[in-house]
Amino acid sequence: MIINEVKEQLVGNIIPFWKSLKDDTYGGFYGEVNYDLDILRHSIKGGIFNSRILWFFSNAYITLKDEECLKYADYAYVFLRDYLIDKEYGGVYWSVSYDGKAEDDSKHTYNQAFAIYGLASYYDATGNKEALNLAYQLVDKVENMCKDQGGYLEAFDREFGPQDNEKLSENGVMASRTMNTLLHVLEAYTELYRVDKSEEIAEYIKFMLDLFADKVYNKNLRRLDVFFDKDWNCIIDLNSYGHDIEASWLVDRACEVLDDEEYTKKIFEITKDLADHIHSVGLDEDSSLYNECENGIIDTKKVWWVQAEAIIGFVNGYEKDLSRRDYLLTARKVWDYMVDYVIDKRAGGEWFNELYKDGTPIKEKEIAGPWKCPYHNGRMCFEIINRQVEF
Repeated sequence: MIINEVKEQLVGNIIPFWKSLKDDTYGGFYGEVNYDLDILRHSIKGGIFNSRILWFFSNAYITLKDEECLKYADYAYVFLRDYLIDKEYGGVYWSVSYDGKAEDDSKHTYNQAFAIYGLASYYDATGNKEALNLAYQLVDKVENMCKDQGGYLEAFDREFGPQDNEKLSENGVMASRTMNTLLHVLEAYTELYRVDKSEEIAEYIKFMLDLFADKVYNKNLRRLDVFFDKDWNCIIDLNSYGHDIEASWLVDRACEVLDDEEYTKKIFEITKDLADHIHSVGLDEDSSLYNECENGIIDTKKVWWVQAEAIIGFVNGYEKDLSRRDYLLTARKVWDYMVDYVIDKRAGGEWFNELYKDGTPIKEKEIAGPWKCPYHNGRMCFEIINRQVEF
């Protein structure tokens, strides 16, 4: 059954792979593993990469009670604290060199969010007050430097002067605001509020839930719009299947942690609609999830994180409406697809990054790197273990 299967995958494959990337010479974790499973020991170490590893090992410890995982969380925490946080201007660098020197010293809201997310979970695992204080220092930067009256902005230089949002703009547009950054600031603040009930954080969560409901959710098209100008006008016809199914449960989690009846009621039907829509339009014949749809044209690539989020999203949809047994059937089929195609069977492998429609891995895509971390697949395992829904 699924719980034992994902636990075996977590303990037998994902955790050992990421443990093997610990850099005992310069700290942190090696920043890239290419398709051929060569560890690129002098590659950059991304801020998002390290924060997600911190989050992963913290939650591996919380879920499995494995003291060894806590040591790896400690290692990621020390690297974040000592090398990735800018001691002069505050905030987290986009990346540092293999030996811990600032490589890209820009400050992106998305990157700050993942540091908060990792620090909050690490505090939950350890009770380390220094980590909690660092999380709140980053919240202060985000709220005072990365936000205007309309919501969160995206990209900044080292001193928090505005920059073009090249890092989180895709598909030929330059976005002033993105659904992706909003989703992950919400995710980070939700985790921080879960572990330390600050009313100030609760108010920020409410602000973001209102933005999701009123600005980002496109009721007519039953999707979250993706890229926006500063006034929240959508600037591209794009449906990101992975982000919608991810948001369908992450935004529910925010409401659950917030525990505010008004917001739960406001959001419930929106997230229910997102899951139903993705289930209707986003699946291949084998029930794996396509990547996205731009201007009516579907990108048929299969991306590792999209499949992982699909499983959580459909299980969450079933828990909201127990008549939707079809969601569990789909989640099972997605898992079977992942076992057959996405999980790397090579010795020392983890999960393939992207695959063509026929299930062939795309060899230009790395196995570990700035965006390829144990966050999505690790979290899928934690969620399935903790939700205790068998299928």
